[in-house]
Amino acid sequence: MAFFNSNDALQQIGSQTLEATWSEFPQLAPDQLALTWVVYNSPVIANTGGAISAKEFRKYSVRGFSYRGIERIYPASIVKLFYLVAIHEWLEGKMIPESVELTRAIRDMVVNSSNDATSLVVDVLTGTTSGPELPASPFDTWQHQRNIINRYFKSLGWEGLEAINVNQKTWCDGPYGRERVFVGKMMENRNMLTTNAVAQLLYSIIAGVAVSSKRSQQMMELLKRNLTPQNFNITGEENQVIGFLGEGLPPSAQLWSKAGWTSKVRHDAAYIQIPGYQPYLLVVFTEGQDSQNKAIIPFISQKIVTAMANL
Repeated sequence: MAFFNSNDALQQIGSQTLEATWSEFPQLAPDQLALTWVVYNSPVIANTGGAISAKEFRKYSVRGFSYRGIERIYPASIVKLFYLVAIHEWLEGKMIPESVELTRAIRDMVVNSSNDATSLVVDVLTGTTSGPELPASPFDTWQHQRNIINRYFKSLGWEGLEAINVNQKTWCDGPYGRERVFVGKMMENRNMLTTNAVAQLLYSIIAGVAVSSKRSQQMMELLKRNLTPQNFNITGEENQVIGFLGEGLPPSAQLWSKAGWTSKVRHDAAYIQIPGYQPYLLVVFTEGQDSQNKAIIPFISQKIVTAMANL
């Protein structure tokens, strides 16, 4: 069961959006797209500033729609959302100390999607480091430590987190040494997420109940994206707005998001506020060679914006 309530109106709009996407981009196969869309009901429970407990928050409902929302997909840098929550949990519980370098790495991991910064965060979370292959017994211990992040998220008891795997670093060229052995010969131990799981985690951050209200606010500050066009080099590096959900939004919108991309996947997860509209949360995963078409995710975003005007 998803954390949101199915809704006939959203079901119809979601299905129409998918059909329009496949009509516009016929090379994108139905099994190369996954989507979760959540629309907030009134009163909107978001960025509560500590005014509501996690227990009370669970009593509120949201409407939602998902397509292949429980399918396990390689998440690329979307996994950094999970490392962001976990590192704040560790810091809040004083399991690890604050430091200037860790703070810098957390910021760069989310704001710039730095893989190097993520490597440090994963090392701190797990007490492990990358390096050459290890003998069997030390490697068993190392693997157990690396799975501490999985154990943390499963301890939350959320049904949507049962199928995830978040024990791998993110790479530019790929893993080497013990990291390559750990991911498996067929990459069977690579990170895997669902759009429903990502939506549920982002939903808790936006609500202010992930770890603590203060910690959630700190996370939101890192996820905030500036939609002013002059801030982007549209012909240069990825910026987590152009070619993603933010490109499909009107200038008046506010966006909190985390994107992920490789040569074979292109994803985005966002919480969006537009004046006069109900706030909503949208997670889109695309796979395959055709996912590299940077027009697909903005197209879906524009379709949802149009739909939101009529809800």
